[in-house]
Amino acid sequence: MKKAIPPLTWFRAFDAAARHLSFTIAAQELGLTQSAVSQHIRALETRLGAQLFVRKPKGLALTDAGRLLVPDVAAAMVRLTAATDAFIPQATSLALSVATSVSIAQWVIAPGLRDFQQRHPNLQLRIMTTIWPDDFSAATADVEIRFGAFDVVGKNARRLGDQQVVAVAAPDLLAQAPWHRLPLIEPVGVSDQWSQILARENIADRAAPLVYVDSHGLAVDMAVSGGGVALTNSLIAGPALADGRLVALPIAGHPAKESYFIAANASPASDDFLRWLDGRLSPPQSAG
Repeated sequence: MKKAIPPLTWFRAFDAAARHLSFTIAAQELGLTQSAVSQHIRALETRLGAQLFVRKPKGLALTDAGRLLVPDVAAAMVRLTAATDAFIPQATSLALSVATSVSIAQWVIAPGLRDFQQRHPNLQLRIMTTIWPDDFSAATADVEIRFGAFDVVGKNARRLGDQQVVAVAAPDLLAQAPWHRLPLIEPVGVSDQWSQILARENIADRAAPLVYVDSHGLAVDMAVSGGGVALTNSLIAGPALADGRLVALPIAGHPAKESYFIAANASPASDDFLRWLDGRLSPPQSAG
């Protein structure tokens, strides 16, 4: 059986670290933390069964195995860059590129896009969606909205709005049965919170969540469709709560362990987008 190759993010970290002989400088180039780059390298070394760098007090040195790997990885990075450049529109003076979590794109940016266009009719907006923080190192964007813990989202990122974990469901579904009798949906980043809520509410006869998903946007989609009660991030649930497609149950409100963070290059277009986005974010309404 053919073995799966290591993730591209590991090779990208290796390529940057090998060029700079520094995890710190590589992290700055990739928009990651130094610890994240170090973890990628260590994971690659474990997968390959070979040490790639000698860690020194004042930097790094390539081992024989590392020097052997450098040419092929560097050539692959060049080929991948050339292959993707053909699909990336040329930037203009009135263009703004936004790399964002797919959940933010779907549930926060898309519902307000018409408003943004009316405010800034001459600004070309290019949106690239991602899921994991490491995905951002593959794209160069003016604005990045990342999901994750603070220590892995990268430098110069700030938390976006006042984020809480909320339990939400469609009104029609809640009319059919008590919430704890309905299917429970849990996205990434809220591990064990359903069990904590069930224990706090003294509900002992309820099993673990029935559905696990890898994004908060998908959890909200499922809740809107009547698939169950979703424990999710308040930023993503906000639009559906505001228009009544969902209601929030008074059983959550915990700080989010993993949150949405935003980072941007300084420019008038970026500033306009940040002001607009901050203006759209408001706490969700709870149902009593």
